[in-house]
Amino acid sequence: MSEILYPMVYQLGAGGILGFFVGYSLKKIGKIIAVVVGLFTLVLLLLEYEGMINVNYDKLLQVVQSILGTFGQSLGWVAPLIAHLPFAGSFLTCAAIGFKVG
Repeated sequence: MSEILYPMVYQLGAGGILGFFVGYSLKKIGKIIAVVVGLFTLVLLLLEYEGMINVNYDKLLQVVQSILGTFGQSLGWVAPLIAHLPFAGSFLTCAAIGFKVG
């Protein structure tokens, strides 16, 4: 019984602690990235409004679509996640809690 219980408790505990810190960090880093992207966009729009630059919106749309298409094709992580379900479950749960707290 202990050879089953101890590894599961370890996975749940380690997953929970790591998940909390990752979620908390992602929210903090996400806020910083949002501010930087917002300021960059604001500067680009201001420069375009003043006539200093010309933005090719068709090319920008193609680049964004290609990036989003790449993310949609990378779902090879699903099988290892299912194999480590106790760790992943506690990790994701505590990551959500850390994200909420952060």
